[in-house]
Amino acid sequence: MAKLGYCTVGSNRLEDAKAFYDALLGTIGMKPRFEHPSGGRLYAGEAGMFGVLGPFDKQPATVGNGSMVGFSFDSPAEVDAFYAKAIELGATDEGAPGERAPGVYFSYFRDLDGNKFCAFKFG
Repeated sequence: MAKLGYCTVGSNRLEDAKAFYDALLGTIGMKPRFEHPSGGRLYAGEAGMFGVLGPFDKQPATVGNGSMVGFSFDSPAEVDAFYAKAIELGATDEGAPGERAPGVYFSYFRDLDGNKFCAFKFG
């Protein structure tokens, strides 16, 4: 069966973005794996692989309209902690943690460049 291998977001503030993601992703065991030639960084851990990069075409990074990166957690408390850490690091709220339907617990935020993220727990 296929599975998602990695996701990336673009940034125009790579040094700020790397500091943001070092701190945020470190809370879920994702560590810097290697520096990307664009000036960005790739992270890896049990959650998969994630990268913050400068765009390949050398044009400014823009937020993907309708795109979102989701991180699955084992408990609502873990969702709360990840969301709180993102906000503490300068992310903006797009939907505070809470139950959206029975057994469906989600939170949403945008990173320093406006890329949208979800932290969630099903069941």
